[in-house]
Amino acid sequence: MNIIKKKEKQYRRRYRVRAKIFGTKERPRLSVFRSNKHIFAQLIDDDKKKTLASASDLKLKSKIKNQKSKIAYEVGKLIAEKAKDLKVEKVIFDRGGYKYHGRVKEVAKGAIDGGLKF
Repeated sequence: MNIIKKKEKQYRRRYRVRAKIFGTKERPRLSVFRSNKHIFAQLIDDDKKKTLASASDLKLKSKIKNQKSKIAYEVGKLIAEKAKDLKVEKVIFDRGGYKYHGRVKEVAKGAIDGGLKF
């Protein structure tokens, strides 16, 4: 029962956040998804409903083990590099119903340090 309430609250947060933000080609949405093991980031153009670029720790050739925050930071830097290749400087950050804390915050910090502006 408690797990169902927790997931329901997360879905409510996700839809509340998504109702307020919208990505365009000039300023795409930087969406973050985290699981227990991995973290993913995407640049999404909501006008055309297309993913412009994506990055994850699966594609990251890092030797960092058991340090999820540092891996998340590297994913943020990787998505910033891909955004620069697409000539994108500004994005809208979509935390996806997660709190702006921990790994989600590290992805944002890595993207900012990589040159993206929120």
